[in-house]
Amino acid sequence: MGLYNRRMRWFACSLGLLLATIAPARGASPVTDRTSRVLPMAADAPIRIDATVADVVITGSARNDLRVDVERRVPARDDLARLPVTIDSGPDGIHVAVVQERDARNPDVKATITIAAPADADLRSVRVFEGSVKLTNLTRACDVELRRGAIDADRLAGRIRLESGLGGIDVRDSELSTDGMMRLRVFNGPLRVRFARPPENARILAVTLNGAIASEIPLTIKDQFGPRFGESTLGTGSPLLSADVVKGDITLSVTKR
Repeated sequence: MGLYNRRMRWFACSLGLLLATIAPARGASPVTDRTSRVLPMAADAPIRIDATVADVVITGSARNDLRVDVERRVPARDDLARLPVTIDSGPDGIHVAVVQERDARNPDVKATITIAAPADADLRSVRVFEGSVKLTNLTRACDVELRRGAIDADRLAGRIRLESGLGGIDVRDSELSTDGMMRLRVFNGPLRVRFARPPENARILAVTLNGAIASEIPLTIKDQFGPRFGESTLGTGSPLLSADVVKGDITLSVTKR
């Protein structure tokens, strides 16, 4: 019994030491790193953004430069090297990249990218694998593709293309510009559009393979067999609103004033 008791005490002591060693690592706070730059913008310069796991916030205002703030959050300081930050300005425009090395997609290695841009900025390409994208007060061009996560947009106009794989799209107080268009696509999730005012001229096409269509704008609805389909031609029939969903509902409404 004496040998047994000594072994049990040794085991308990060793286990305690092991737990004491690993507990701080489990409870350690993530490491945060910040990068900020202000870039001059040439007229018509396109902006391209690439990120792996990130929350991207882009806000337009009456400014003529571009402010980029990147906050990286990783489990340990050595992990910062796995998520390099690139902010380039050249003849081809501005490129912001916060992409994990070797095409990794670790959800614990992530960033918040905050961009203050001119309202008429040309957001030529925003590509994010996982996270969220929020767009506010952008009136020229937005081309966004988010594989996993939701796109939230407020006061958009111009040429708009938004695509969400898993998450959904919510567009509010936005307009169909005369020289623009709005193409929205969701694989799995809701798609909601709220116009700032009823469009006078538009061609509206809405299709959901597995969901419902609700619209405050009069649409001709076909939902007896297969996919739900809604369409309408207003005035000149231009510009175009195209809303496509594989699994989820489509809702079109107008802001109440």
